Amino acid sequence: MDPAEIEFMAEQEYISIIPKFSDMRRIHLIAGDIGPFRAGIPVSLPIWVAITLRKKEKCTIIPPEWMDVDLLENKLEEEKNSRFFTKMPSDHYMSIAHLIFSTAGQDIENAEKIKTLIKDIWDLRISKARSSADTFLKSGGRHAGIDFLTQLEISTLRPLLLDALDTVQWLSAPSGQNLNDTSTMLSESFSGSAGPSRLFTSLRRSQ
Repeated sequence: MDPAEIEFMAEQEYISIIPKFSDMRRIHLIAGDIGPFRAGIPVSLPIWVAITLRKKEKCTIIPPEWMDVDLLENKLEEEKNSRFFTKMPSDHYMSIAHLIFSTAGQDIENAEKIKTLIKDIWDLRISKARSSADTFLKSGGRHAGIDFLTQLEISTLRPLLLDALDTVQWLSAPSGQNLNDTSTMLSESFSGSAGPSRLFTSLRRSQ
């Protein structure tokens, strides 16, 4: 899946809002019913509905529990201290952050700090993935663990991972090229940037 498809999936996740209107009707959606709405009373609904209402200034968005400075600082520290990928508080953390900050950044307390922490976590995990792929090639490994990578991270890293697997298959066949030479050549390619720059740009510029 590409980033747009993954963002569409993220839009189906539920989030809470505080409505600025009252409507006692229930709205029937494929994913389930939403409503009734009472002004000032929090209600849970899909992110895409929350975004639509927020754009019309019909609600205030309540950020997910994980969108908290202390929690994200702890998560960043946990990721730094682990050789492996840690489980993220949301499988769509980057997409959800993009959706919320691009529409309702002013609703989020400590928004700039939270955006910075989310990007730091993303950068660290992508860097860790590149390093793991490099080690995987140099060791001539045939299996690589990607536990706890999110769908957007996998989508971003897919070209790198596929290249690594293709190279391992190539190295398994008779070849005149030295393994270390090949690994060094590919390691240089891993130093390039990866990641959905559109999301990062949106996170930096959103208010």
